[in-house]
Amino acid sequence: MSPGISVVVCAFNEEHYLAGCLHSILAQTRPPDELVVVDNNSSDGTAAVARAIGVPVVNEARRGLVHARDAGRRATRGELLVYVDADTRLPIQWLERVERRFHRRRSLVGLSGACRFYDWDALGRAMVRAYDMTAAPLTHTIVHHVLHMGAVFYGGAFCVRREALTAIGGFDTSIEFHGEDTNLGRRLSRVGAVALSSRCHVYTSARRYRELGRWTVFGTYVRNFWWELLAHRPYDTRHLDIRT
Repeated sequence: MSPGISVVVCAFNEEHYLAGCLHSILAQTRPPDELVVVDNNSSDGTAAVARAIGVPVVNEARRGLVHARDAGRRATRGELLVYVDADTRLPIQWLERVERRFHRRRSLVGLSGACRFYDWDALGRAMVRAYDMTAAPLTHTIVHHVLHMGAVFYGGAFCVRREALTAIGGFDTSIEFHGEDTNLGRRLSRVGAVALSSRCHVYTSARRYRELGRWTVFGTYVRNFWWELLAHRPYDTRHLDIRT
């Protein structure tokens, strides 16, 4: 029997994006066995959007993405835990492809794919695609397979084995936002393989790049990635809040 898949969508004031995300999950060729939205103390209609679509809502009053992700872990039962950002859309075969990879490779404990942007200009999309095809896989190979320091791990949509997440003590809830994906990839690398799959890409919004500037956001991500790998803590970016 295939392991159960629980999908967790964490949302903070995401009423304008959430419906598209949930419909992309419900339309999968391999439907999830469980789907929940974690409402991270929103002040808008986020929870109402989820309930109108028929998706259960878990309330998490403690603000912060990692608190919301941990609440989703506690509220679900699947052997495979999939986390999807509320502004992300999954290609129709995404869950099927992810499940196949975990079924074929027992040592695999975490998997993510690149993000493609559905609302950015051509230059921005081209820059990100070039990075995803060159620098990202090369960096992943070096830090994961050669140096054994961690992994390139995208937080927009990823899958982890529940048993592996339990083995590393769950999510690090001391991290507010930036660097939490690299932190998870680094810690998962201690107990198994972490894969970066070009076939498991997702579509997401470029709203943060548009609002704060592409170089500001890109620099923040790169800085936090290396700071987490080398110092085992993300760089302090509390002055730069790019959540919406």
